[in-house]
Amino acid sequence: MFAKIRKWFGPRKLAEGNKIVINCEKLETRVALLEQGSLEEYTVERVNDENIVGSIFKGVVRNIEPGLKAMFVDIGFEKNAFLHFWDAIPEALDSSLEEIQRGGKGGGGGGRGGKGRGGRKKKRPPRIQAKDIPDLYPVGSEVLVQVTKGPIGTKGPRITTNISLAGRYMVLMPRNDQFGISRKIEDPKERQRLRKIMAEKLTVPDNMGVILRTVSVGQKVRYFVRDLAILLDQWDEIEEKAAAQKAPLCAFQEPDLIERTVRDFLTDEIDEVLCDDAESCERMKDLIGIISRRSKNRITHFQSPQPIFEKLGIQRQIDDAFYRQVWLPSGGYLVIDETEALIAIDVNTGRAKNKDKMILQTNIEAAEEIARQLRLRNIGGLIVCDFIDMKGRRDQMAVYKTMREKLKSDKAKTQVLQISQLGLMEMTRQRLHESLSLTVNEPCHYCQGRGSVKSTESMSVEIQRCIAAIFAKHGDRYTEIVVIVHPDVLERLRTHDSELLVELERRHNARLTFRSDPTYHREQVVVADPKTQQEIHA
Repeated sequence: MFAKIRKWFGPRKLAEGNKIVINCEKLETRVALLEQGSLEEYTVERVNDENIVGSIFKGVVRNIEPGLKAMFVDIGFEKNAFLHFWDAIPEALDSSLEEIQRGGKGGGGGGRGGKGRGGRKKKRPPRIQAKDIPDLYPVGSEVLVQVTKGPIGTKGPRITTNISLAGRYMVLMPRNDQFGISRKIEDPKERQRLRKIMAEKLTVPDNMGVILRTVSVGQKVRYFVRDLAILLDQWDEIEEKAAAQKAPLCAFQEPDLIERTVRDFLTDEIDEVLCDDAESCERMKDLIGIISRRSKNRITHFQSPQPIFEKLGIQRQIDDAFYRQVWLPSGGYLVIDETEALIAIDVNTGRAKNKDKMILQTNIEAAEEIARQLRLRNIGGLIVCDFIDMKGRRDQMAVYKTMREKLKSDKAKTQVLQISQLGLMEMTRQRLHESLSLTVNEPCHYCQGRGSVKSTESMSVEIQRCIAAIFAKHGDRYTEIVVIVHPDVLERLRTHDSELLVELERRHNARLTFRSDPTYHREQVVVADPKTQQEIHA
């Protein structure tokens, strides 16, 4: 598949192997993940951007909406954060347990009930239901929360009380006593080994839980012990800061793009990390050196007078990948449209021959490319893919399995349904931030984000209608008017509609003068009195 995609991007081939390429500039930092030379993920973070997903805040409940089953919590931003009742239940369980331990009512956060690491059975608190939340969190109460989704458009951030801290090899859950292993680790022997490490080698405090990440495969025990110690120290600092200051406040700031790249992407599968900034290189080496000294050797300072993305052919891949129309190796193409409600992806045959085998091949290529594009563009929400119609159910299942397989490498949570009778595949992808196109682009000031403008013929119709309305409203008040339009519109009036305009003059016994102004918008029209130069409205 990757060889085909490289053909699509042109004759230039990148060196084989998986790479992370980092471009650091004054206003933004860019990170590209290359798999066998093909751009698979692309992330941009700008100086003024504030990434709050994963950050922990101490907030104040401002209002409760029982109809929405949600609370709105002030965490220090312009818009209050949205906390669904179900996302507040873990914290409610903590409070309920503490009441049982004290023998009375009270707030605060202890640990969840259940079986601790010492094997001692703890008394379970009564079952908390969503309807109980408003009583446990009245307006004005303080709550420690974590942002799960950043503000998107007019919506404020979404938060939860089920806090988690991501480390290199594990995720610590300070208020959840559940233990688990990433589902992406499928080898039964490896899962058994990791379970044994959790049970015998990791000293996790009571009422806390741990989930081992995918990168845990094959790692030594000492890495887990070191990672856990770092996360526990981090949690202690968060609790101390939250206890010492009043809400709203930020108790923990999610790391920047460089640190997140080291934490989440610098795995054993990555052969090399190239960065064009010496300071960032040293910082990454210091961060990774805490966990794995050997990994420091994979980080290289890339020095070249030519920009690193240009030198390695990445910029061309970025430019090609972000067009509305994306070509496939067989000659077919995708059309990707982002709307507020959903993402629509249409698969077309293009230059591909319309035969059953070719249709299946084009759809499989489309499924592979769609999975890649979702990661590249950071597209989230509801996604509808309109594949080319296939007669056989077996072909449809082949495309469905391809999509499922390619989405396994996606760190965002996805859910895919089989192709429907209408040839549509519906899926959802976790949306934590705005898509990359919304981050990098803004609505066109010319077409106001519509992506199209009225044709010159449409403008001619509207101008004639406007002139007729002015004469009908003002009667004999105006015997001469001036119409100022865009040059393209004037050309249409002069070459195609001159007879209609002459007829309009005769009918109203008036004189029409047309002028063009290249600074005008295609849809902009001004009708004015030639004597006073004042605009006339119908």
